[in-house]
Amino acid sequence: MSRIGKKPIELKDGVEAKYQDGHLSIKGPKGTLDLDVHKEISLEIKDKQIILTKNGQTKEAGALWGLMRSLISNMVMGVTEGYKKQLELQGVGYRMSVQGKKINLALGFSHPVVVDVPEGLEAKIEENNVLAISGIDKQKVGQFSAEIRKLKKAEPYKGKGFRYVGEHVRRKAGKKATAAAK
Repeated sequence: MSRIGKKPIELKDGVEAKYQDGHLSIKGPKGTLDLDVHKEISLEIKDKQIILTKNGQTKEAGALWGLMRSLISNMVMGVTEGYKKQLELQGVGYRMSVQGKKINLALGFSHPVVVDVPEGLEAKIEENNVLAISGIDKQKVGQFSAEIRKLKKAEPYKGKGFRYVGEHVRRKAGKKATAAAK
């Protein structure tokens, strides 16, 4: 049984929620997000709160109850505050720049890598080597950050590549010099 699903979702000032025919729309100061609510879950909006109840007693209904509550809670936070991921690029000769809706990356390949920023997201360079990706949809921000990171993951020997700000990359020792023993 989901304990997360029991908790009502508070709607902050300036946030409006509309629910009809299994479709939820949440509008806030930063934008609007939509979600199709699963048929196993009932939704009620009253007194600046969203209350979810499960229709059946199946195991799937219990799991979906907590999932839908988390998704709706993330939507409310997204339209009020938004989400942001920061990627740090380390390595000699590795560079990045943002020009409009494109990110130009020099990652040590024989060609520059150009990535289009998806609709609804914003990318900008903070400091010298930190790329900040922000938007109102948590899933889109996380997915795009993961795609950028996948282009050149931080390798374990020198630590060159993309990593999330604050992420620790475990380092490996290189080959030992054995020629001196002979």
